[in-house]
Amino acid sequence: MASFAEQLHIVRGVTAIIGGGGKTALLYRLAQELAPRGSVIVTTSTHIWPPQHLPVLEEAGPVNGVVCLGTPCESGKLAAPRQSFSELAQLADYVLVEADGSAGRPLKAHLPHEPVIPENAKQVIAVVGLSGVGRQSCDAAHRPERYAQLAGAAVSDIAAPIHAARVLNAEALHTRILLNQADSPKRIAAGQALAALLPGPVLLASLQKGEILCSY
Repeated sequence: MASFAEQLHIVRGVTAIIGGGGKTALLYRLAQELAPRGSVIVTTSTHIWPPQHLPVLEEAGPVNGVVCLGTPCESGKLAAPRQSFSELAQLADYVLVEADGSAGRPLKAHLPHEPVIPENAKQVIAVVGLSGVGRQSCDAAHRPERYAQLAGAAVSDIAAPIHAARVLNAEALHTRILLNQADSPKRIAAGQALAALLPGPVLLASLQKGEILCSY
């Protein structure tokens, strides 16, 4: 079976990951899959927790293997690196950037200053957590008022596939979409209904299970 990196057509250079419901899991899954092909930097343009399984650097030279790069914060998280993303693209074959925050929510809408996508990003992967579909937007979405506005619904309304599609299509921030958490019949059905409302390319999968169900 093709890997996530292959199905998402990750190319050399900078890839940004936005949305909710699996950004960090995708970041490290791609790093693992890409490591046999070349050197990899994982980093952020916002904030991430430092990984326990990778070397964490504040500044990088030419990279061998996989490293995490960021600027330590008082919170314990890593902020954006001091080096520019253009410089990082010269130091590693692949630069994977978590470019968004979602406060642990599976769905996300964006305010004008979000997401923080590097100018040299070759593609942007939007992650949608299917655990949020079928729940109230006020519970499942980060920036719920903005989410409801783009969805044409109230914040107390259930976030149906049509609402998730409206948000993604209205923002149009992505080049590809990963519908994650397709790990139950209900979520798979929601993902299929959502994929049918999107222009694509879309991948339906479960990062937790390491399974790719379908591409559209």
